Amino acid sequence: MAKHVLIVDDDPAQRRILEACINRLGFPTKTANSGEQALQILESEEKANVALVFLDLVMPEIDGMAVLERVQSKSNIPPIIVQTANGSIDAAINAMRAGAIDFVVKPANPERLEVSIKSALKIQALAGEITRIKKKVEGRLTFDDLVMSGDNMARVISLGKRAASSHIPVLIEGESGVGKELIARAIQGESDRAGKPFITVNCGAIPENLVESILFGHEKGSFTGATEKRIGKFQEADGGTLFLDEIGELPLDTQVKLLRALQEGEIDPVGSKKTVKIDIRLISATNRDMIDLVKDGKFREDLYYRLNVFPISIPPLKERIEDIPELVNFFLARFAAEEGKRLASVSDDVMRLLKSYEWPGNVRQLENAVFRAVVLADGPELTVSEFPQIAAHVEGFDAEIPAAPAAREDKSAFEGPALLGAEKHVPQTVEITKGALGIPAVNTEGDIRPLNDIEADMIRLALGRYRGHMTEVAKRLNIGRSTLYRKMQEYGLEQRPN
Repeated sequence: MAKHVLIVDDDPAQRRILEACINRLGFPTKTANSGEQALQILESEEKANVALVFLDLVMPEIDGMAVLERVQSKSNIPPIIVQTANGSIDAAINAMRAGAIDFVVKPANPERLEVSIKSALKIQALAGEITRIKKKVEGRLTFDDLVMSGDNMARVISLGKRAASSHIPVLIEGESGVGKELIARAIQGESDRAGKPFITVNCGAIPENLVESILFGHEKGSFTGATEKRIGKFQEADGGTLFLDEIGELPLDTQVKLLRALQEGEIDPVGSKKTVKIDIRLISATNRDMIDLVKDGKFREDLYYRLNVFPISIPPLKERIEDIPELVNFFLARFAAEEGKRLASVSDDVMRLLKSYEWPGNVRQLENAVFRAVVLADGPELTVSEFPQIAAHVEGFDAEIPAAPAAREDKSAFEGPALLGAEKHVPQTVEITKGALGIPAVNTEGDIRPLNDIEADMIRLALGRYRGHMTEVAKRLNIGRSTLYRKMQEYGLEQRPN
């Protein structure tokens, strides 16, 4: 059900005028004729159905300022825009100090009302995200800030909180896109290292010849190109937390030095004659089966047991479908605000569709799917028509797949923010049939395309499909990582810097 704009005014004529104006702008309304009636709504469960409040400041008995002061300390109060015939700056300042988000003077013209409403709703929708981003930057993100409420995630949260109360090494396991880094950040945010550095290293995205330098640092002149001294990620994380994502991608020779760093609490920067003491909390993550890597000789057994002291396994999204409605509503509010669209809900059919899909890309894929749906939507509610690629894979649902958006969906559904120029991943000459991508052998004139062009398109496609994970891309293309980097440079494909 769409939320309402609550109009609070003791003057019936003003209420009717404002109600008609807001309705014409496309927003449903609800009215209250006094401050007391407004408080009854805002202090009850009814406030859940209120998206925004227009509050008159001048009313008998309980006036607008009294309402503001009374609800100021309460949680989940919708944004409040105050209105009055008194246009003094003092009234505006006092109202804003008391918690109002905007101020309009009667009679406000429709254009001014529309701007005020859209701004207030956007701020409200993004308020939680802004808080999360701020806490993430400050290293104070907690499990209460994460969107997860299903039973399958209760054990993850419980284990995470237990890990936070200790300095024990943690290994987070789970498929790509399930939110391993967010869990790691929440562990830090609830530990005694909250507010300290949280340094992230994607072990699979570092060129093999630079892994040691990036992790442990180097001295000036220690190797060709080392024109100045550089501290490594271990030193950057000193006193805080080091998060090693895709830990299974570390080269064997670097694994030896990582093991020593963990055992001795000190590192050897490349070219340095003395060791450096470090104090870090290590959290690792992987989307691979580490036992298989150990059996295949690709990961040191002693290091594995050093890292796997406190394992936390995050289930894929398909195993926690109870989280999907909350995640969808969160992404809907965020993207609708960012795109300036009046989207209030998703249809029941959409929710059934999203719960029925397998989500191979997990939460990241769901986020991208909702983003695309918001961009496509024209009405106040998301429908199955805005999820054509998802509907095409779920029995019992049908939606037309427009050609151009389909290319974007196939890319965005599986692609993280790993590369620059993401819009170039799928070439314009790619033809789309029922949502599947293909790389054409001929151009629009019917001539055979050069092999270099086809190879470049194939690398672009692989980079997008596997979210820029270089080891996986090289494996799928059946080439070495060094060859992949060389070809990327040759074709002008740039990797996004960390």
